[in-house]
Amino acid sequence: MSSDPWGRVDETGTVYVRTADGEKVAGSWQAGSPEEALAYFERKYEGLVVEIGLLERRVRTTDLSAKDATAAIDHLREQVDAGAAVGDLDALSRRLDTLVTTVGERREQRKADKAKQAEESRKAKEALVAEAEELAASEQWRSAGERLRALVDTWKGLPRLDRRTDDELWHRFSQARSAFSKRRKAHFASLDAQREETRRRKEKLIAEAEKLSTSTDWAPTAARYRDLMREWKAAGRAQRDAEEDLWARFRAAQDVFFQARGAVFDERDAEQRENLTRKEELVTEAQKLLPITDVKAARAALRSIGERWEAIGHVPRDARASVEGGIQAVERAVAEAEEGEWRRTNPEARARAAGLTGQLQESVDKLRRQADQARAAGNTAKAEKLERELAGRQELLDQALKGLREFGG
Repeated sequence: MSSDPWGRVDETGTVYVRTADGEKVAGSWQAGSPEEALAYFERKYEGLVVEIGLLERRVRTTDLSAKDATAAIDHLREQVDAGAAVGDLDALSRRLDTLVTTVGERREQRKADKAKQAEESRKAKEALVAEAEELAASEQWRSAGERLRALVDTWKGLPRLDRRTDDELWHRFSQARSAFSKRRKAHFASLDAQREETRRRKEKLIAEAEKLSTSTDWAPTAARYRDLMREWKAAGRAQRDAEEDLWARFRAAQDVFFQARGAVFDERDAEQRENLTRKEELVTEAQKLLPITDVKAARAALRSIGERWEAIGHVPRDARASVEGGIQAVERAVAEAEEGEWRRTNPEARARAAGLTGQLQESVDKLRRQADQARAAGNTAKAEKLERELAGRQELLDQALKGLREFGG
């Protein structure tokens, strides 16, 4: 018979293992010596030690699930409990008990971690839902749309909750996205309709602009083009791909008119500048008539100048007052000379002037005698009144005498 501290082999080849509960049959050995039998069953024990050590390491260092760990422990415990090995089986059983405790603690920890993660995920998803529902009412179509897409990506990265909670939150989240998409679609549909209406309005403005482009009624047509431009700006913008083409056509029609008008005005301006030079020459010629010495000759010369003046045509507006003022000054001088000549040579006017002068002279003489008589009589107040009246009549007489002298009287 052969033995060691943990087992023995009897004379029949039966192998025993010693445990806290007493000896147990580990197996039988008939093929060799008792020492070989003990060595064989000790190797089986060492195999169990290695397997338990590996399981302990996996539980400690990997994310082995509690289910798989428990299954592995149960499998090893069956082998330990079967006692088909020689060694400290009680120590292996205690190690397995410790593993059971460790796995249980890890299971509870994982359950707590999972609950915490679920709570965090629930709060995160509720926050996403709240933000999505707020964005659903936004009219910042681009930024809100981009944010909603980002929220979807964030949602996908979060752990799932229990089915009911997850489905309820997803339903609210999806509804918010759908509401925003529906509003955005309606907005852009309305915008497209509005832009289409704008396009039709601008087509009408272009048609009128093109019709006016050949007009030579410069001022009214230019005013109408200004009105069309105001209407164009008030109409808003058409679709992006159409707006540039519409503007190019509208602008081209205006350019045709304004270029034609510009060419005509340039030609007219050149002609008017030439007219101005010619009229300035006539002003110089007319000014040589001053001072007037021969009224008849001056009138004839001025008449000739006037005929040439009228034949020349328009001058630039900003020079019109100056050049016309020069010729008008000579015309006034000739007119005054003619009036003076007429007064000197008109016998009826001379007779009327002489008669008026005689009447005023008689009145002055009479008032002077009356004033002298009043003062001689000591009636100072009456004398002063008559003298004031005398001064007024004397002034009228002086003017009448001056006029009479102009007639050569």
